[in-house]
Amino acid sequence: MTIKEVAHIIEELAPLAYAEDFDNVGLLVGDYQTEVTGVLVTLDTLEDTVDEAIESGCNLIVSFHPIIFSGLKKLNGASYVERVVLKAIRNNIAIYATHTALDNSILGVSDGICNQLGLINTKILLPKRHILKKLITYVPRENAEALKEQLFEAGAGSIGNYDQCSFNIDGLGTYRGNDSANPTIGKKGVLQKEHEVMVSVIFEARFESKIVTALQENHPYEEVAYEVITTDNTYQNVGMGKIGELAEPMSEKDFFQYVKMTMNTPCIRHSRLLGKPIKKVAVLGGSGSFAIEDAKIQGADAYISADFKYHDFFKAENKIMLMDIGHYESEQFTKMLLKEYLTKKITNFAIVLSEKSTNPIFYK
Repeated sequence: MTIKEVAHIIEELAPLAYAEDFDNVGLLVGDYQTEVTGVLVTLDTLEDTVDEAIESGCNLIVSFHPIIFSGLKKLNGASYVERVVLKAIRNNIAIYATHTALDNSILGVSDGICNQLGLINTKILLPKRHILKKLITYVPRENAEALKEQLFEAGAGSIGNYDQCSFNIDGLGTYRGNDSANPTIGKKGVLQKEHEVMVSVIFEARFESKIVTALQENHPYEEVAYEVITTDNTYQNVGMGKIGELAEPMSEKDFFQYVKMTMNTPCIRHSRLLGKPIKKVAVLGGSGSFAIEDAKIQGADAYISADFKYHDFFKAENKIMLMDIGHYESEQFTKMLLKEYLTKKITNFAIVLSEKSTNPIFYK
């Protein structure tokens, strides 16, 4: 398989279109046409990680965090980032990063935390906006059903747990072709009145090219009239964090011990104890202070994330237990999630889990 083919598999789980605008995801180092000898899965890509890939016979590193985040103006080994990139290039090692594309996947980072904690009845905490688009087109009545089938096949019309969703209005369309036209129905220079159906379908932005191609290839008219509109809707299947429930309520004391054990974290920074049972839990891997208000609004008893600042803890306002378990600790199971996913999808070469801890923070 080529790196491009492996990337396509990864992007079925974490489409690049899901990534935040500030992020740097996808193939950061390497050539998409390179044949893959093996994949090393890691949370971060450091010099030791590249050495591990070389020792394991892997020429592709799939990393959660991108080693190149902002632009590189020089490449002379002056920083750890430059040294990693140089070592990867010298040894023909490619680097692919998923980061917020996987954060926003319904089966991504936060889902991994939910599974670790055994949460049930989970849903996205912050559904993503501007990822849904709407296609509106006009088609002769007798061609409407066949066209819709092709649009559905291309990815249109899926909303939550439903597919083949559309809205249709019968109407009368008019058009007149000039001397250069070649109308499928009607004659040049003659006003044509045609019974048409206005078809409207919602779709994820990542499918736009495929859907427009299906429209143009399967619409009977020489010139296809259509509109593509970006909606302001949130999409419940894509977004940051998750919220769910424990199978049984726990006391705060028991919940702290449970989180320490299941998330393998030595200490937890937290807001004031509230003296009430914990049942509903919100989680978000990595830096998650931006979601504190959402966790409160949705009635979470506790919110587990990382990188809370001093003033973030005041936002608890005696309404929620804020628990900072550490950035690495909140994302540590992500590489296992990726490894298990790729192992199921790829069987013709090794998928190797990095054995090195890349956590830069230590505790005494």
